[in-house]
Amino acid sequence: MWCPGCGVGVMLGALLRSFEELGYERKDTVVVTGIGCTGKSDDYLLTHALHTTHGRALAYATGIKAFNPKLHVVVLMGDGDSVTIGGNHFIHAARRNMDLTAIIINNFNFGMTGGQFSGTTPGGAFTQTSVYGNPERAFDISALAEVAGANYVARATPYHVWEMKTNIQEALSKKGFSVVEVYSPCPTHFGKNNRMKETREMLYWLKEKGLSVEAYNRLPDFEREGFFAVGKLVDRNEPDFNTRYEEIRGKAMAPKG
Repeated sequence: MWCPGCGVGVMLGALLRSFEELGYERKDTVVVTGIGCTGKSDDYLLTHALHTTHGRALAYATGIKAFNPKLHVVVLMGDGDSVTIGGNHFIHAARRNMDLTAIIINNFNFGMTGGQFSGTTPGGAFTQTSVYGNPERAFDISALAEVAGANYVARATPYHVWEMKTNIQEALSKKGFSVVEVYSPCPTHFGKNNRMKETREMLYWLKEKGLSVEAYNRLPDFEREGFFAVGKLVDRNEPDFNTRYEEIRGKAMAPKG
């Protein structure tokens, strides 16, 4: 159901290949979605799925994982769903280090509702509600995930599709909160207003501006504007929520005296 050039279908293909290659069973996997273009992904899945309210996908996913830690829980969201409407839940899922994988399509606007600017629309960008340029600064989703406590953070694009699959597999295999942010400018609303009217123009932009982490880090700070790092950004092994919870539960249930 997605527009030509939309990265949601590319992400979904990479996710399904990752499920198959990691041996995920349908009965042990739950995909949670919110509202928006990305939220339609569960229509194409045969796993357990839960289609939730706008901005609340991570809250529902947290409850699922806390209740049954054996399940593989994956949350698919757009940028509006994850950090604009749902920013509070995003911060606390990372802070708790819930053993979830969040895959976020960052399309730089509210795509399904007509192309209004969101919390991830770049400053100065043109949208239906910022026809003279967006006056606000944008969230850096990956940086937010890192400082809030996620164990794994990566950034990918529809151009870097095979790298995306690797990032998703690493995220699924990581214990704790893992995030894969997919830069994919909305071709229908954002692209037409920001010199990406054709899909190939978007892909050329992603190819030119998306640098490997090593190449990006070699750039001096004053040359980084307009570019972004692609690949694994964070990889650590802090205990996840369920591990810490079981430790506390053990203490509470230990014989007294």
